Parts: sequence; C-alpha cells; structure tokens
Amino acid sequence: MQATAKEVLDLLGVHNNPTLQVAQELERIALEDPYFIDRKLYPNVDFYSGVISEAIGFPTSMFTVLFAVACTVGWISQWKEMIGDPQKKIGRPRQLYNGSPARDFEPIASR
Repeated sequence: MQATAKEVLDLLGVHNNPTLQVAQELERIALEDPYFIDRKLYPNVDFYSGVISEAIGFPTSMFTVLFAVACTVGWISQWKEMIGDPQKKIGRPRQLYNGSPARDFEPIASR
C-alpha cells in the first residue's frame, strides 16, 4: 500500500512549512475542481516527490538532481533493451501533436 503525501508529512511531523501547506491546498483544489475531475487530471508524481523531498529537508536546488538520479535506472533499462535488440533499431518514442494549428500572434513589444 502506498502512503499519501499527507501520511508521509504526518509521519515526518512536518506541518508548519508554508510551501508544503500551499502544495496541500493546491492538491485539494485540483482534486475537487470539475475541470480536473472531468479530464481525469491529477497531480503527477513530480508534484508529490517535490512535496516529500521538501518535507525530508532537501533544498529545492537539489530537486532536479534527485529526479535525474531516480530516472537513471529507467533510462539505463531502456538503453540496455535498445542495444540488446538484434536489429539495432533506434529507439524513438512516437509523439503525435494534436493541438491547435498554426496561429497568428502579437509580439510581446506590441501587446
């Protein structure tokens, strides 16, 4: 069973940190907002890892490093899988853009 961010904060005894209080309020609002509910949008793992890293006492300047270290295992696994392919195909995730077509914009200086 996974612990929620609130359970981790309670376990660490962290309750008065203003950044964490803002994060908890943002989470509460997002989970109750119809826009997010209708689209099944939830705070992602990076949101929670930042909250928990802050609670543990890591400075925010270390968040990117911590994220990269955690991702390294997955990156190496994908690399090993790719080089182990007898056809030696280049691994390229497929991404299809389905956003708005090209639109006119007004330069910042004239806004």
